[in-house]
Amino acid sequence: MNRYPVWKYAIIVVSLLVAVLYTLPNFFGEAPAVQVSSGKSSVKVDATTVTRVEQALSNANITAEAVALDGNSVKVRFDSTDVQLRAKDAIQKALVPDANDPAYVVALNLLSRSPAWLTALHAGPMYLGLDLRGGVHFMLQVDMQAALTKKAESLAGDLRLTLREKNIRHSGISRNAQAIEILFRDSQTLTAAKNVIQDQFPDLQTTEATSGTDYRLTATIKSEAARLIQDQALKQNIVTLNNRINELGVAEPVIQQQGIDRIVVQLPGVQDTAKAKDILGRTATLEMRLVDDSSEGRAAENNSGPVPFGSERYLERDGRPVIVKKQVIITGESLTDAQPGFDSQSQQPKVDLTVDAKGGRIMRDTSRENLKKRMAILLFEKGKGEVLTAPVIQGELGNRFQISGSMTVTEANDLALLLRAGSLAAPMEIIEERTIGPTLGAENIAKGFHSVAWGFAVIVAFMAVYYMLFGLFSGLALAVNLLLLVAILSMLQATLTLPGMAAMALALGMAIDSNVLINERVREELRNGASPQAAINAGYERAWATILDSNISTLIAGLALLAFGSGPVRGFAVVHCIGILTSMFSAVFFSRGLVNLWYGRQKKLKSVSIGTVWRAPGQAATSKKPA
Repeated sequence: MNRYPVWKYAIIVVSLLVAVLYTLPNFFGEAPAVQVSSGKSSVKVDATTVTRVEQALSNANITAEAVALDGNSVKVRFDSTDVQLRAKDAIQKALVPDANDPAYVVALNLLSRSPAWLTALHAGPMYLGLDLRGGVHFMLQVDMQAALTKKAESLAGDLRLTLREKNIRHSGISRNAQAIEILFRDSQTLTAAKNVIQDQFPDLQTTEATSGTDYRLTATIKSEAARLIQDQALKQNIVTLNNRINELGVAEPVIQQQGIDRIVVQLPGVQDTAKAKDILGRTATLEMRLVDDSSEGRAAENNSGPVPFGSERYLERDGRPVIVKKQVIITGESLTDAQPGFDSQSQQPKVDLTVDAKGGRIMRDTSRENLKKRMAILLFEKGKGEVLTAPVIQGELGNRFQISGSMTVTEANDLALLLRAGSLAAPMEIIEERTIGPTLGAENIAKGFHSVAWGFAVIVAFMAVYYMLFGLFSGLALAVNLLLLVAILSMLQATLTLPGMAAMALALGMAIDSNVLINERVREELRNGASPQAAINAGYERAWATILDSNISTLIAGLALLAFGSGPVRGFAVVHCIGILTSMFSAVFFSRGLVNLWYGRQKKLKSVSIGTVWRAPGQAATSKKPA
């Protein structure tokens, strides 16, 4: 009646072993470290960078616990913060000789001390949120007017191409802030252009005026379209920030919208505010422009003449100058994919690009008119532009085209990564910054740990006094619940915050509730005269329906918090929901396994240790003493 088959005990043992294995990394703590990341998209962090870091530490007589290449960054671990600070200065001096143009970002960080064998099993500690680990918090404001201006510039180019396709002649198209002005020589042409705009550019509204002998048509962005552009700009900036920060290896960054034009960025574990700004400053903008191949442009490339009017001078990675026209063909927001590959004919490395429908139409027209001319792909970072590549247009381009030439496989992979990383739809500025030190984070961790530990101790003590041996079984089940909860959070690599620790403390109280129901059911059966073995069986069977009902209703509330909440509320909801699921396993399945193991093999069981069983009035009260 009260015996588990071997396979059920096997499930319990395996669950406990896995839980212990994935909980262990949380007990090793974190070590001060220095993280070296790329300061420019064109600079790659690889094994050579590791060698340079090790050489810099050796020259400064600094010993590191570990130096490793982790993804796109080099992480160096030390045994104290004093050595960490000295190492940061030494590495900074070796890798960043020019502070105004840093090729690398050297930042303070914290790394887990988990042994290598645990890391090899993909067992890592829970990520800690900003309030527990310390780090930096930024509030960024998106320049929405710049987003509208950028959109107006793009629409001006589209208008120019469309009017050319429709063979509608004009005297010039110019952009004045966010307004596009088109001059015509007669009213009939103006009317034809106005009809084209109304038909093909629904986001624009037009007004007419005269300018001397010319007729002027002014197109502006409609208010509802402007709101959509601003919303899309904000979302694109969030995606781009995610891409860039994730590449830098910051553990569990928080990047979310706040209001209509602001973005909150939280970088846990980053201790250096200045370097965190450098991380945010890595956001880049991509542009494709035609190279100025005129005689004046070629002379300017050879430094034997001035840069022609309407063109600009930029450098390639190897330092060679390239003169490009100011007019932007398409920007990074038109690019949908970039993948490295090999040319089927020459077997040389290449990069396949895919642009959206609008970008494909522009590229088709531009390439048709500029065959055998060069087109430059520029990357703008921190206000500085760099030519990634300037290939020759070999044929008519469309939505899909390729970049090939004198590239290695590594260079093709790097270029594809840069192009995929995206661009900012609008510039941003930091309007608020806060630094939460690791000392304050450690204090929060200590307080949260004490609240969970003291809550656990008091609950176990009460259960042991009130329910005796069954109370101890409940306490062990509660410990298993806490172990499973921490293990699952660690396996999911969830971020633990102060609200999460509050949910953990609450989960203990809710988990013990199930054992109280079970113990009281067993007492009730004993009170009604059932034998001890029958009382144990009936108590667990009849309490299960009530436990399931109460936990499902609570789980629904937790899922609602998870679906509609944000920030700290979601952190609370995640731990709350997982705690409910683990409590159902530990309070019912595991605790019954203990009871069955202790009492199940006793055929002539006369009493159970479950505290005093109170009889109804008129009956003799008996006390069930420990067996």
